[in-house]
Amino acid sequence: MNIKAGQLLSQIEYPADLRKLNKEQLHQVCEELRQYIIDVVSVHGGHFAASLGVVELTVALHYVFNTPYDQLVWDVGHQAYGHKILTGRREAFPTNRKYKGLSGFPKRDESRYDTFGVGHSSTSISAALGMAMASHYKGEFDRQHIAVIGDGAMTAGMAFEALNHAGVANANVLIILNDNCMSIDPNVGALKEYLTDITTSPTYNKVRDDVWNLLGKLPVGKKFTRDMASKLEASLKGVVSKSSNLFEALKMRYFGPIDGHNITKLTDTLQDLKDIPGPKLLHIVTTKGKGYALAEKDQTTWHAPGLFDKITGEIFKKTVTSPQPPKYQDVFGHTIIELAEQNDKIIGITPAMPSGSSLKFMMEKMPQRAFDVGICEQHAVTLSAGMATQGMRVFCTIYSSFFQRAFDQAVHDVAIQKLPVIFCLDRAGLVGEDGPTHHGAYDIAYMRGIPNVIISAPMNEEELRNLMYSAQLPENDMPYVIRYPRGQGVMPEWRTPFKAIKAGTGRKIRDGKDIAILSLGHTGNFVTEACKELIGDELQPAHYDMRFVKPLDEALLHEIFQSFDKVITVEDGTIVGGFGSAVIEFMATNNYRATIKRLGIPDKLIEHGKPEELYRECGFDAAGIARTTREMLKEKITVTI
Repeated sequence: MNIKAGQLLSQIEYPADLRKLNKEQLHQVCEELRQYIIDVVSVHGGHFAASLGVVELTVALHYVFNTPYDQLVWDVGHQAYGHKILTGRREAFPTNRKYKGLSGFPKRDESRYDTFGVGHSSTSISAALGMAMASHYKGEFDRQHIAVIGDGAMTAGMAFEALNHAGVANANVLIILNDNCMSIDPNVGALKEYLTDITTSPTYNKVRDDVWNLLGKLPVGKKFTRDMASKLEASLKGVVSKSSNLFEALKMRYFGPIDGHNITKLTDTLQDLKDIPGPKLLHIVTTKGKGYALAEKDQTTWHAPGLFDKITGEIFKKTVTSPQPPKYQDVFGHTIIELAEQNDKIIGITPAMPSGSSLKFMMEKMPQRAFDVGICEQHAVTLSAGMATQGMRVFCTIYSSFFQRAFDQAVHDVAIQKLPVIFCLDRAGLVGEDGPTHHGAYDIAYMRGIPNVIISAPMNEEELRNLMYSAQLPENDMPYVIRYPRGQGVMPEWRTPFKAIKAGTGRKIRDGKDIAILSLGHTGNFVTEACKELIGDELQPAHYDMRFVKPLDEALLHEIFQSFDKVITVEDGTIVGGFGSAVIEFMATNNYRATIKRLGIPDKLIEHGKPEELYRECGFDAAGIARTTREMLKEKITVTI
């Protein structure tokens, strides 16, 4: 489908073209930009509501500032669709998040306007401050540095660490707080309440701005100067809301709150702020999904709705005529409730992922036992550790790629103290269109080097339930990792009775000869499909579902290496230090000789695309496994480790 931009938008290739327009034309640019995002995302998919909410801000920023010389850093990069369209990527925008197409997030090697790669949240202030300090050092005092932070990103500790430094760094940095009360789900915590208080109360800042504007119009002379006005401004702090001083207490000039959808007010304000040196914060209030009524009403659903009819708002679902397997995260969400009904010590914790992880089911049914702590992965892990010291069995559910942010806490606060926190790592492996910032490629490699940790991966929904059941049993008194992929499993009938699985025990899926294929987790289903194809070729590979990376089932591995001299390992994590590496270490330690081939995510960054496209690229889809098996069974073939 050929989707055309509007009359003015079609004339804008780069921000320099935008700056040729009259300020009065910016309203039309905003309307056309918002409609273009709706047109493209409804047909091609992607994140939706977040970028609609910052259309006016995006236009104002590129109109007022000299990007890319002025450095613009976006937080939680799904806000940046409008930015991409205005910076040379309008025609390519329909390829957004598609295989070999544009990234769904700002990416430095995609455009010089993308000053910092984004995917995870709360990095913008640190990055922009670093740029500003470097510019100051180089003597580039005219250069502006803008961090746009929102969609819940201000709740993370890293944002406050950066604010704490920015206030004393004397660097020319502007922080724009896009306050829409949302991340993917509604924001939580005291900061949300604080910002709500600012936007609904006659606060110090509103009084300050009124007084400053008034005094600025008076003659400046010996008897009344702006310096005196500043002293009067300071005295106002004692007579207005005491909750309005958080940012200024960090030595940050605060401005706002202002309407983030008023393009005229935004451009005027940003123009004024360009002339004020040092650290400053502009607080704007926006509506996520602005301009599309259904997205404004249900912001969580419309965060990334998939394909939809832009006229009726119908979100298209695949038509199915038979029972379908559930998503792994939904199996987790329902199973934790079943377990919690049996065990009153079970608690659920997630850092801002209740919908994505499906902990929302428990939060609705057992609100006193399930908690969303905001975008705070480090806090989530140590909070879980604290609860574990008091006998609680905490299921801490975090996306695999976000768990990277809490590595120190997993080591220092959980593993060293041998606390039985259960980490359910959702989105493990290749997640698809979100790309390298979200692929759960590294959790096996970095977790298996830590003592006192059990690491497991279920092949299907039944195994996930049984691993969750086993992890919370009293005899399992160690940190316990359960990793599972994004999306559907393989079992339409998945509510099976619980069975305990002893840590470090694998299972044989099928007998065979000549070659053994060892799989971990969901990839075992790819092996099953490959075996069907190979059997048709009159080949007989054996298949083992190892289930655990740590501890490995050594008894089963002894059996395998005593019977086979050709072995393939399959995993949906990096092969560097991953499951296959663990098998090789076992082989070397026990002096076995075998030809072994590891299939998994290679030692490179895998870009975005549909999962099946990425599995094929990495070579561990069913066809790739079958191909590798045939190659290894050929005579005189040499496969190196």
